[in-house]
Amino acid sequence: MILQSNDLVKSFGGVTAINHLSLTVEKGTVFGIIGPNGSGKTTFFNLVTGMYPPTSGTVTFNGRNITGLRPHRIAELGIGRTFQIPAPFTKMTLLENVMVSTFIRASSLKESRKMAWEILELMRLDDKGNTLVANVTLEDRKRLELARALGTHPTLLLLDEVMSGLTPAEVKGAIELIRSLRTEELTIIVVEHIMDVILSLCDRIAVLDYGQKIAEDLPDHIVNNKDVIKAYLGERYSARN
Repeated sequence: MILQSNDLVKSFGGVTAINHLSLTVEKGTVFGIIGPNGSGKTTFFNLVTGMYPPTSGTVTFNGRNITGLRPHRIAELGIGRTFQIPAPFTKMTLLENVMVSTFIRASSLKESRKMAWEILELMRLDDKGNTLVANVTLEDRKRLELARALGTHPTLLLLDEVMSGLTPAEVKGAIELIRSLRTEELTIIVVEHIMDVILSLCDRIAVLDYGQKIAEDLPDHIVNNKDVIKAYLGERYSARN
């Protein structure tokens, strides 16, 4: 086990965004989280990464209680993330953007630059490393967002809809890219609305609705779960299996 949330609750005034959520993610796996808009998926990421403090409950990472730690401290411990809407430094190059994230690990400017180039090569962006972010496509910005998360050298990577807005061909390329990241040392949690992405990438899937977990199972079982079909998937996923 690398990550565990125990009875996690997050309320905003009278609205409960996360409602007694308990999840366990095993090391070296790809874990998917799906659910309707407003079901609490991004809020969960924000609780794990310290963007929000929980109302109650705990988050444990590698056996350590990280509940309430500041985001930079959680990043130092090995949790990296992307955001739904990429917000890079548009007046800087792709290389410089990735270098910013590597400074959490690098001991010198030279080391930071080397790490950044290696990540850009992994993301197939090395040919655009010296290009200003303002001059690249949405697909490249999405890959840059992933590159910046990898720059912190995480052992747990949280991907928040990294494929939204991409064409089918671009989605296919992104799936291949994420598959190439799979190692025993890197655990990935994916939040995504594109079900074909979730089903092709994930070892297990949890389904949220109104901040509660309504199901957790293997992908093949999730698409045939009546509660999941009713809350999120629709009958077409049941009919095709």
